[in-house]
Amino acid sequence: MRGPKPPVVEVSAEVRYELEALLRRRSLPQQLALRARIVLAATEGQNNSQIARSLGLETDTVRLWRNRWLSFAAIPLPDFSLDERLSDVPRSGRPIQITAEQRCQIVALACEAPKEAGRPISQWTGREIADEVIKRGILPTISARHASRLLKKGISNRI
Repeated sequence: MRGPKPPVVEVSAEVRYELEALLRRRSLPQQLALRARIVLAATEGQNNSQIARSLGLETDTVRLWRNRWLSFAAIPLPDFSLDERLSDVPRSGRPIQITAEQRCQIVALACEAPKEAGRPISQWTGREIADEVIKRGILPTISARHASRLLKKGISNRI
C-alpha cells in the first residue's frame, strides 16, 4: 500500500559538503551523525520508509528529522549552524535549582559521620541529611526524598 510522498529535501552543494564533513569528524555525537545521514538520504530522493529500513530506525523518527530539517530551510547556514539544526530542541520544565557546588557539598556531608555533625545516629537517613543541609545553609529547603535522590545519583556517578 502506497502512502503520501514525503516532502522533497533539496540542499545546496555547500550544505551537502558541510553535512558530509560533519560525518567525517573524529568526534561527533552519534545522534548528530544519524540525523545527518537521514538528511543526506532524504536529499537523494529516498522516502521515509526506505531511510528507516536502511538506518534501522522507526519511520516516525525519520519523518520528524526530515520535517525539522525542512523547517530550517529558509534560514541561511551561517545564521544557524548544522549542529544547531540537528540538535534536540530545549526541553521544557523547571530550570536546575541546585548547583554542582551544592551537590558536592551534600555528597561531602553524607561522607561525614553523623556524630561529627552532632546527630545521635549511626547512619544518615534522607530526613537527617535534608535537615543538616538546611541547618548548614547549603540550600534553603530540600525534601528528604530529593536529598536521598541526589545522594544516590552523586554516589552512583562516582563508582
